[in-house]
Amino acid sequence: MVISSEDIKKLREMTSCGVIDCKKALEESKGNLDKAKELLAKRGLELAMKKADRAAKEGRIEAYIHLGAKIGVLLEVNCETDFVARSEDFCAFTKDLALQIAASAPRYVRQEDIPENILQIQPNQDVFIKENCLMNQVFIKDTSLTIQDYLNRLIAKIGENIFVSRFVRYKVGEIE
Repeated sequence: MVISSEDIKKLREMTSCGVIDCKKALEESKGNLDKAKELLAKRGLELAMKKADRAAKEGRIEAYIHLGAKIGVLLEVNCETDFVARSEDFCAFTKDLALQIAASAPRYVRQEDIPENILQIQPNQDVFIKENCLMNQVFIKDTSLTIQDYLNRLIAKIGENIFVSRFVRYKVGEIE
């Protein structure tokens, strides 16, 4: 089957993956865009898992002050190289995460960070995790993705281990 450049372009716009990856996915899915998108997502997750053990000692601190200066966020996201830390995609990711934290007020980065005694007293642990763990939250700019999905796509696109290290969210008058 011949894959058109228009189909490759559409898939690239949908996934931000490379031309060759998009072409291979379209060939494997016999031109079906939805199946090709699923294939690329699966490959991105596999790639992210392979890179998870690599050292990520570079990164950036993102600061965000919400309109009206009542909410502020400091966020640390790590990657493997300073080249990636300065890249447009990485910077956009950290800005999106800071906005996400300001808007949705997560308390933890990931599920493993929740103290066991806190999790045990929750009537609905799944809902608590989705609301309070940044990586499990629905991305406010694209509700078809979680933050973890967004991160996996970025890892697949950039090809480096990236992880959210920590954050703090401040709100005027709120003490934790």
